[in-house]
Amino acid sequence: MTIDVEAIIRVFLYVTSIFFFAYLVGYSTFLFLSVTAGSSILYRRKRETHYKNMIATDCFVPITLIVPAHNESVTIVSSIRSLLSLHYSIYEIVVVDDGSTDNTVQAILDAFDLHEIDSPIRLKIRCSPAKKVWFGRQGRTPITLVTKDNGGKSDALNLGINVSKYPYFICIDADSVLQRDSLHEISMPLIEDEHVVAVGGLVRPANGIKLEEGRVAAYSLPHQIIPAMQVLEYDRSFLSARILFDQFNGNLIISGAFGLFRKDMVIACGGYDTTTVGEDMELVTKLHVFCRTNNIDYRIRYAPDAICWSQAPSTLHDLIRQRRRWHIGLYECMTKYRRMIGNGMFGAVGLVSYTYFLIYELLSPLIEMLGLVMVLVAWSAHYINVPFMITFFIIYAFFGAVISLTAFFSRIQTRDLRISTSDTIRAIILSVIEITVLRTIMMLTRLSALIGYRKREDRWGKIERKHIDVS
Repeated sequence: MTIDVEAIIRVFLYVTSIFFFAYLVGYSTFLFLSVTAGSSILYRRKRETHYKNMIATDCFVPITLIVPAHNESVTIVSSIRSLLSLHYSIYEIVVVDDGSTDNTVQAILDAFDLHEIDSPIRLKIRCSPAKKVWFGRQGRTPITLVTKDNGGKSDALNLGINVSKYPYFICIDADSVLQRDSLHEISMPLIEDEHVVAVGGLVRPANGIKLEEGRVAAYSLPHQIIPAMQVLEYDRSFLSARILFDQFNGNLIISGAFGLFRKDMVIACGGYDTTTVGEDMELVTKLHVFCRTNNIDYRIRYAPDAICWSQAPSTLHDLIRQRRRWHIGLYECMTKYRRMIGNGMFGAVGLVSYTYFLIYELLSPLIEMLGLVMVLVAWSAHYINVPFMITFFIIYAFFGAVISLTAFFSRIQTRDLRISTSDTIRAIILSVIEITVLRTIMMLTRLSALIGYRKREDRWGKIERKHIDVS
């Protein structure tokens, strides 16, 4: 019996080409639907702004802002000052210094009138003990500074939860600043629905902006190429999946840079997991599992108008380190809660959200790399129509660029921002570079995270910080 090797190769290439074509079409369809839905929701919310503001004027929930810090002397003072300018009635600030080796603590003490106190802390969540506690007030806002030995971001957040006085808390990175109305916006879902246990805000790169009294005084694309492309990437990401998943309580992630949680529910879940580098996604997924397992009526929401400005990596090296860390965290969370996939007990979260993150986030670098390898194999064996292949990839790149620009300009328009003509031209050019060059680099980065995965003791993943322009 003679085996027709050529026929087997042809069939194999045909089957794999159908799979990869379906993968690209599926992802493109998802992006189109999600960005279209997200844009329409943003414009609708803009029309409803006046009504929302009337409600928010008279309704407040007490919130603790927890700021974990490790060697953040460059940005910590400006970050706290931006928090003090927030337009909100009842909130406190708790800064947890996680064993900094620079002058983070001294910078805070020099900038704010804090005095050391002997205050017992009730440990509702396991964490490293506090070493020293300082307390003071700026106007009506209480500020607490707690120091501890280095134990990682999750451990610092758990201590912050134990120190907090209010029933809701927000975790915010020490290199980030909030817009003046951010607490109003992120607390609105709590006022609208008593079953809300967590709310995610929008994170945008702070590179290229100037804030005055919590408002954007000047906005432009960052001058550096790497941060500028991240602006387009962030807007596409936050506008697409998160708004769409919010429609069916399906969000699996709230950014660690800006997220609000109901404290008693987080304590019941055991707080932040100190064994993962993806503590933000792990906590949200754990809340889904906990509430559904215990038949608790709950909502996890996304507030697209609650804006946090956070520093994006300014160099490719820092960006690669950040994204590799993110993908390791995604892998840890996906494997830890793998029982969710296809499990009817978890509803759309397991059937839709988990499946999306598994195929189009976690495994996407592996699938895309295999796709490129198969294209090269088919080309070398003369089983591919080269003009068609080139045309297809050009169309795909153009489609991706249009999606990115739609998300970017939707954000510009709905927030009444203005950009120059030169920035508009740069955005158009960079959208093509981002979807082709940067996406390829990120694919290789995430692939290396999957292949070379190992647990990391470094829970902070530091990048170079620069002073934030806040006045």
